[in-house]
Amino acid sequence: MPDTASIAPGAPSLFAFPLLKWYETNGRELPWRGTRDPYRIWVSEVILQQTRIEQGRDYYLRFISQWPTVHALAAATEDEVLRLWQGLGYYSRARHMLTAARQVSALGDFPRTLQGLRSLKGVGAYTAAAIASMAFQLPVATVDGNVYRVLARHYGIHTPINTTAGQKLFAELAQALLPPQRAADFNQAMMDFGATQCTPKSPHCIECPLAESCVALRTDSITLLPIKERKTKIVSRQLTYIYIRCDGHTAIRRRPAGDIWQGLWEPLLLQAYGQLSPLLTQATPLRRGVRHILTHQRLTADFYLLCTDQRPTLPPDFFWIPESTLHNYAVPRLIDMMWECVASITE
Repeated sequence: MPDTASIAPGAPSLFAFPLLKWYETNGRELPWRGTRDPYRIWVSEVILQQTRIEQGRDYYLRFISQWPTVHALAAATEDEVLRLWQGLGYYSRARHMLTAARQVSALGDFPRTLQGLRSLKGVGAYTAAAIASMAFQLPVATVDGNVYRVLARHYGIHTPINTTAGQKLFAELAQALLPPQRAADFNQAMMDFGATQCTPKSPHCIECPLAESCVALRTDSITLLPIKERKTKIVSRQLTYIYIRCDGHTAIRRRPAGDIWQGLWEPLLLQAYGQLSPLLTQATPLRRGVRHILTHQRLTADFYLLCTDQRPTLPPDFFWIPESTLHNYAVPRLIDMMWECVASITE
């Protein structure tokens, strides 16, 4: 198992040059490639966190169309950003993006150093390195899931990638392999190579340009690497929602901090307001046992519809709005599914 000190002097060239040659032919054409605009690079990187490129591409194009500059985004409201973000999940990314845009707008432009980029809300080591290398040509390596996989397999590294020691090892190794004059190309090549060549399942080893020096291929350990320690406990939750309809209006509330979907909107959730459970006896089931999977939670939801001629007394954090304006409020995908159930019985 190598560390940076054990890499032979020619190893960076033996690894990086074949990789860059592969990238020249096989690199993906993406709407944020070929630009040095730090705003567009940043938007793409934030959207692509926990998001497949196929899905993220359309969101990126909508973001850039809606807010073509960081100053335009800084002037947006949180509700506007969350509505456009709807469906991507991990909504803290959208809120952090808005905060960071306002930081950058106040500064006048993006910081041009790693430290300065890291000072922006929600910008971690990977995003800062991506902006620094692609926008400002700084010789810094990015390390994400693709990089972990490629390096773990090629060098036969068994150190778990989600440990402090592992993160340090892979970051130093990626940096040691980086050609300083082609940092942006190298980082994007690593990303594309991991996404399309050295894939998590069924990698294309036969036509791999790094096959001769790949430890995992030589030792038949492709499926074992990279190694990740299991730490996350999955929590199961039952949710019961009631959509209240009264004279063309419905009641919604903004979800508070400290739980999933902070800042998004939802109808009456009985688990949050147990004192309102008698309303359930007056409601009609819409759909039961709806499953929705999050990273650390498995949700099962029941949807109900309550039609009434008199508005029930609700806590002060609820707002009555015309049903025709529901599309103006950002909601999590689970609630969007409930809206679809309500619409299906209305049509």
